[in-house]
Amino acid sequence: MIFQAGPDAPVRDRLRRATLPAMRLIRKTLLGLALLLIGLPLAAILIYQLLPPPATPLMLVRPGKIDYRWVDLEEISPHAVQAVIVSEDQLFCTHWGIDWRQMRIVVDELIEDGQPSRGASTISMQTARNLFLPPSKTALRKAVEIPLALALDLITPKDRLITLYLNIAEWGDGIYGIEAAAQRHFGKPAKALSAAEAARLVAVLPNPLARDPARPSAAVQSRANRIAAEVRRSGGLWDCI
Repeated sequence: MIFQAGPDAPVRDRLRRATLPAMRLIRKTLLGLALLLIGLPLAAILIYQLLPPPATPLMLVRPGKIDYRWVDLEEISPHAVQAVIVSEDQLFCTHWGIDWRQMRIVVDELIEDGQPSRGASTISMQTARNLFLPPSKTALRKAVEIPLALALDLITPKDRLITLYLNIAEWGDGIYGIEAAAQRHFGKPAKALSAAEAARLVAVLPNPLARDPARPSAAVQSRANRIAAEVRRSGGLWDCI
């Protein structure tokens, strides 16, 4: 038995031949975008192993003057390093970018209650967010933040990672990094920060635009006292630095 193509077959063949170049172009474009989205952050991470970031997305979108002063880890008080690890990420030295246990708790609470009772951002995640992502709170940003944090933590030694974090964190209106924060709030370099001053700086990090470490509210001072006390009894959390 011989089957003959219907009268529509030549039309379908012509349409297929006409659309093939367009489909190839779309595939190449999508592949190029994917490589760009992966390659650019990886290239930046490698560059930031040696050079300080010139700016962050937050610096670019905030209006007004920027005070951003990079300093190496040797020029930062150990009190500041200890306080930020105790307050922001006590597993900093042992995880690989993500605290999966805390992440599961947050996801479970989000599913059950619609609102998590805590955050699960590690220092690696916060650094990745500050380095590469705009200051918007969306599920898409969090989804992108996780692989960026994993890549950042995989490539970057812990001492360099904490240096990046402390140098690009926002510490007030137009104030970026621990050196600018120490100079503006306490009139001294970051290397000279006392344990109490470092704790007060870290205490304002959840909302640095509304809190002042130089003139702390009762709530900020109370949080700073808890951070300082935790540092005193938490030796070993920063052994990787």
